[in-house]
Amino acid sequence: MSVTTVAADRSVCAPLAVLGRDVTVPLVTGGEVGYAALDYAASAPALQRVWDDVAAYAPYYGSVHRGAGYLSQLSTDLFENARRTVAGFLDCRPDDQVVFTRSTTDSLNLLAATLPADCQVFVFETEHHASLLPWRDARVTYLNAPRTPEQAVATLERALADRDPSPSSRLRSSRGGPFGPALVCVTGASNVTGELWPVRELAAAAHAHGARIVLDAAQLAPHHPVSVRDLDVDWVAFSGHKLYAPFGAGVLAGRADWLREADPYLAGGGASRKVSRREDGGVDVEWHDTAARHEAGSPNVIGAYAIASACKALTEAGFDTLVARERHLIDTVRAGLAGVPEVRVLSLFGDDAARVGVISFVVEGWNSSHFAAALSAEYGIGVRDGLFCAHPLVRTLLGSDPQTQGECGAPEAEPGEKSLNAIRVSFGAGTPDEHVERFVTAVRELVRDGAKWRYRTEDGRCVPAV
Repeated sequence: MSVTTVAADRSVCAPLAVLGRDVTVPLVTGGEVGYAALDYAASAPALQRVWDDVAAYAPYYGSVHRGAGYLSQLSTDLFENARRTVAGFLDCRPDDQVVFTRSTTDSLNLLAATLPADCQVFVFETEHHASLLPWRDARVTYLNAPRTPEQAVATLERALADRDPSPSSRLRSSRGGPFGPALVCVTGASNVTGELWPVRELAAAAHAHGARIVLDAAQLAPHHPVSVRDLDVDWVAFSGHKLYAPFGAGVLAGRADWLREADPYLAGGGASRKVSRREDGGVDVEWHDTAARHEAGSPNVIGAYAIASACKALTEAGFDTLVARERHLIDTVRAGLAGVPEVRVLSLFGDDAARVGVISFVVEGWNSSHFAAALSAEYGIGVRDGLFCAHPLVRTLLGSDPQTQGECGAPEAEPGEKSLNAIRVSFGAGTPDEHVERFVTAVRELVRDGAKWRYRTEDGRCVPAV
């Protein structure tokens, strides 16, 4: 699909300027419209500030930690300064490590690879797959979806109190007391409902029972301040591409001991401090005990710099301002959807729960893939449909009340579950009022009048019929 750009409409404002705000897209009904990017929960558009910072640095790009030349030294300083910027953004403790990864998924898989022997992991079924699945080699307890924040804390406390003692007598006398080491993994804000989780209370429960906790902040960090110290979490993970920073980088930040004691996540240059041949022909390796231990290979300097730039931009804009404006957008969307009886918004904790700009819903009589396709093709609005890489949670929220089968099926659904999918609208610091207002109008019109175009399934996606 071709795109063109037009001059920005300065009458429509957002707290932070993002790339793509001037892009127009064609409509199947004729003409073009400014693209309304309402899929921030998948990937937020890059901040203009981030893009400008990266463009200014790009001519000076050089190898990191390996070169004596000016550009290498400059790039190394920039990379390490980015690490310090992220540590400040997260309010890390003095001894915490900040490891640059590829994404939240990569960060949590890294942490999973560092778990002490016989570690028990506790994770709610409501997690994104990035935090639900990495613990395959550990003893995992999956907790049922809670229906209130208080129930979440009580469920975790009960599970930790009832956990089995470690089968290893060595571990009973070292980490974690008689039960051995344990880790709780929890999201800060749901990627399906946008609801905020009681992270501080869950951390307190974990620590009271001798467990540690990692926070999946992928959906929280772009919307709310995240303080490692205030929340009292042991680690936090997030992705740059959800924090308005492209180029495929992520962060794992937190306590150094498990990271320092584990084998490197990847073996190679950069992770090793010293390598020597043995007389028997083998190789001896002395690994770094800093964050470099898990950053083998040439690092993603531009990705790390982009994250640091986004952290600075969000901090300078002020989260109080950003949160207040986002609440206005949330209220606009929720009020608009509440005015359409056929729409059911998905929620774990109820209407009064605090949330970020992520809202999922189903529409009676519509397959969600069909509805999302019509929003795009007829209104120039980009949303997400499906199960959002959180299949257990979405199936729990939809329960046994799937919507009527439409003419297009859900690409992620199992046979017989083609209507078990939902629509997700998400937004943030770069979203102008007009985008959410157009979305609300489009939902109302589609439900009232139906789609103006015919649609068909192609390669598992619902698309306009030509």
